[in-house]
Amino acid sequence: MNLNGRRIVVTGAGRGLGRAFAEACADDGAAMIIVADIDAGTGEGCAADIRKRGVEAHFVAYDQGDPKSIEAFAAELSRRFGHIDGLVNNAAIATGIGGKLYDEIDIETWDKVMNVNVRGVWLLIKALAPLLKKSTLGGRIVNLASDTSLWGAPRLLHYISSKGAIMAMTRSLARELGADGIAINAIAPGIVIGESTEYVPRERHDLYVNGRAIPRQQMPEDVTGPVVYLLGPGAGFVTGQVIPVNGGFVFN
Repeated sequence: MNLNGRRIVVTGAGRGLGRAFAEACADDGAAMIIVADIDAGTGEGCAADIRKRGVEAHFVAYDQGDPKSIEAFAAELSRRFGHIDGLVNNAAIATGIGGKLYDEIDIETWDKVMNVNVRGVWLLIKALAPLLKKSTLGGRIVNLASDTSLWGAPRLLHYISSKGAIMAMTRSLARELGADGIAINAIAPGIVIGESTEYVPRERHDLYVNGRAIPRQQMPEDVTGPVVYLLGPGAGFVTGQVIPVNGGFVFN
């Protein structure tokens, strides 16, 4: 579980689960955290708080929906840091889009979700793979999927489709990146209590709590442990896996 010496990039790290991942990596011994976010205010704030923990941290801005921004982001990381050891693909559009049936979703919203949640993840992995290949500790990628894609939650088709694509992408990339010593996996959390899930209707929260094998709400710290493990030395031979982290609401 120890991340000693590792340089970890966490996307969407300004707040919510992304921030929890960045802080957990810092607490578990990472040598450097690169906080990647579109929002400079929250991103700088996260990096500053991590530095207070005594861990080197840098904020680098990028827009996951913009291919040119991703290219510039990767070029800056290469110039400033030379290599990275881990990437947590957390950034995604998840809030403010639920509640519509499949035939009520407009094309513009569908395309926006796909461009950020699927195309953006692919392009980011493509851009940062050369830096991961330079890792002497073994490159690691953890993609954020969702257990909604495992049980087919209604009224969220664009998001669920995007996270299903992440699962498929993870499995295919495991075969393409394995020869370079890069392990790539995905986790599929349930509803995690936090700012990003405040909009979720109470009945959906209750469905999860009552349907879990461990019948309680899911907190950020329930998700950070598996991510830290998958970034560390013990997960070098674990790749292409999709791991539900939801208290047993759905099994994979």
